[in-house]
Amino acid sequence: MPGKCYLLPHDHQSERMNALKNKERRPAKRVQAAAPNRPARGPAAAVKPQPARQASRSPEKAAKPASAAVPAETRALLARQGERPPERVPVILESSGAGDFHLIDSGNGLKLEQYGPYRIVRPEAQALWQPSLPPHLWEKADAVFTGDTDEDGMGRWRFPKDALGETWPLSLLGVDFLGRFTAFRHVGVFPEQIVHWDWMKSRAEEAKRPLKVLNLFGYTGVASLVAAAAGAEVTHVDASKKAIGWARENQALAGLEKAPIRWICEDAMKFILREERRGSRYDIILTDPPKFGRGPNGEVWHLFDHLPLMLDICRELLSPKAIGLVLTAYSIRASFYSIHELMRETMRGAGGVVESGELVIREAGLDGKSPGRALSTSLFSRWVPA
Repeated sequence: MPGKCYLLPHDHQSERMNALKNKERRPAKRVQAAAPNRPARGPAAAVKPQPARQASRSPEKAAKPASAAVPAETRALLARQGERPPERVPVILESSGAGDFHLIDSGNGLKLEQYGPYRIVRPEAQALWQPSLPPHLWEKADAVFTGDTDEDGMGRWRFPKDALGETWPLSLLGVDFLGRFTAFRHVGVFPEQIVHWDWMKSRAEEAKRPLKVLNLFGYTGVASLVAAAAGAEVTHVDASKKAIGWARENQALAGLEKAPIRWICEDAMKFILREERRGSRYDIILTDPPKFGRGPNGEVWHLFDHLPLMLDICRELLSPKAIGLVLTAYSIRASFYSIHELMRETMRGAGGVVESGELVIREAGLDGKSPGRALSTSLFSRWVPA
């Protein structure tokens, strides 16, 4: 099974703060390999944190508050009535890998991952412990991300063995797509989401009708392709033209050119506001927003400022026979209870249940079959019908 679900006792709820990765939703420009004589960085040498970079703004935009960039047609939050849904907390959704991915080892602020034929080393602030594997195994990595370790910052890849191409084929949950070495450390897929994608895939395959799925902040489209391959009708929304282009490449590689997928390059808030006015409805909504982002026309997204309204609109977009509303959140100074209670307030009177907690990836060793430590990756909250 791609993932496991653990419901921890209520009196042992975790209160630790999460310093999780912030997802920059843009594929980066073509990256260059560092000089081949640059010394390798083993697991004993943790990446030194860099100061966070501020998003660049023109003088005109800098003079305006962030709220000025929110769509002019935005609406007020609706007054919800009724009981809040029952809760399941804390829930730990665990992935040990799937398809071409598994987490080999982690420690000293780094993680060693397997992506198809390549072993990759990337920074991971949550890996506070010592690596399990010896340094010489880490030094055999095919690609190492170096430079600026801030999620919003630029960096570069070093290829200790041979220079590698920018892209390579991968597969998860039966869907083929392209991995890519980007300058923002990402490789085109966020494998901690496997548990949500597997859940969605199962619901779509079990349904006796084509489910309608909305994928907000959809990035390179892997979740959209998993849903479409399972028989769903998908609307994929991302503000980045490059991400949409990459997603279409993935669609072709997966052999799903005729699948019912709408690729929408637009600001997510503008899109869902328009869908609400149209009366559009969806059975499953996935939303994976960054902490901060910009729309194609300079629209500003701040998670803490705009998430309540986004969820409020998403509730209105749920169909009468909705199957789920899924939210994940990265790199925010908050407990999962923050988004959990927001989800329960948003779904007042809707019945069902709200389950919230953390997504973790379990180390699987060199062979992909040797369970090790769990690496926390993000917060999540999910409403499902009873």
